[in-house]
Amino acid sequence: MNNTDIVKHGLKKRYAKEKRFQWYGRLAVLTGFVFLTLLLLDIIIKAMPAFQSTQILLDIPLDRETLELSTDATINKDTLSAINYDGLIKKSLSQLYPQVSKRNDRKQLYKLVSSGAEFSLREYIMKNPELISSNSEIPVLSIWLKADDDIDTFYKLQTKISRVSDRQVEFIDSLIQQQRIRTSFNTTFFTASDSREPEQAGIKGALLGSFWTLLVTLLISLPVGIGAAVYLEEFAPQNKITDFIEININNLAAVPSIVFGLLGLSVFINFFGMPRSVPLVGGLVLSLMTLPTIIISSRAAIKSVPPSIKEAALGIGASHMQTVFHHVLPLAMPGILTGTIIGMAQALGETAPLLMIGMVAFIVDVPGGVVDSATVLPVQIYLWSDSPERAFTALTAATILVLLAFLAIMNTLAIFLRKHFERRW
Repeated sequence: MNNTDIVKHGLKKRYAKEKRFQWYGRLAVLTGFVFLTLLLLDIIIKAMPAFQSTQILLDIPLDRETLELSTDATINKDTLSAINYDGLIKKSLSQLYPQVSKRNDRKQLYKLVSSGAEFSLREYIMKNPELISSNSEIPVLSIWLKADDDIDTFYKLQTKISRVSDRQVEFIDSLIQQQRIRTSFNTTFFTASDSREPEQAGIKGALLGSFWTLLVTLLISLPVGIGAAVYLEEFAPQNKITDFIEININNLAAVPSIVFGLLGLSVFINFFGMPRSVPLVGGLVLSLMTLPTIIISSRAAIKSVPPSIKEAALGIGASHMQTVFHHVLPLAMPGILTGTIIGMAQALGETAPLLMIGMVAFIVDVPGGVVDSATVLPVQIYLWSDSPERAFTALTAATILVLLAFLAIMNTLAIFLRKHFERRW
């Protein structure tokens, strides 16, 4: 075998190795894609029931005798608030099933409807007080009210669950025959805050809590991060102090997020006495965590601007500061914004540092500002995933989908800004 044959034989082996390596890479990409697809499908399948709500149609008599109002009573906010709405719902259910007389059966019957149904009925009647009759005619209000979470889960999944009794299954079958039970879009999921009852729980409070927290994070981390990057890249002298700062910024980017939570707990809450579970403290903690990412990406964007731009500006008489702020920084802004959005997306998905500062509290009210008690989407997922009620499983998966949608939007925006404003030199 001559040298040419030896070289050809060696080339064949190298080409074969290269093809095998390419197939290994394709297999790795395909495996990751399959697992990611399965994960997303599992989340979507589990989340679908959360976007549907089971409702039961009840007929509520609105005559004064049933409402326990005297004939001369004035219909106003006070009189309507005093009505026993829970009793009205129970009377309506009893009229649907007059044959139910045993105490235990009645308890099972009354559990068909959500414990919050009386508040929905109260709100509807207070908005429409003209429905109450003042004459001998007895008006009847037909209204769809939310079913209990166990009934809701059973009806949507059509599978027997331990907390739904056989007697309740008979009631549900009867309601189906009478066309008094249905599923509709669950607006409560987007318009209500957290609740102990799954059918009444929503993510509005967590959404607004995330908004206020990220707003504080952005207002602090963006100007501080860009200012630090510009100074370190353009104005700071090259000495041991600057090198020490740069090394520590790079190290801070790799610090576990829970460490920042401990820092926020000891400094902002214990030392400065700031309140727990508020977006202001959460934003301060997340801004500390986001700063290294913004500084590093901003410095990289500033470095990517060709030196010729700076030299041309200096050559026509611009000062160093004018060169940086009028020429270098505008050209580096797409990269800076991209890094900022990625850092904010990372902050949106953080849970551990916020748990350390008390944002794991059960918050029912919707926060109206940065100093109101609040929770955020990742913490809401954490709370619901630990709840024993089966209906919270669907709510957890649905909240994960909402969080993933926001993260996808933020990353898509970062890519768009990069592609739209990027200049090739």
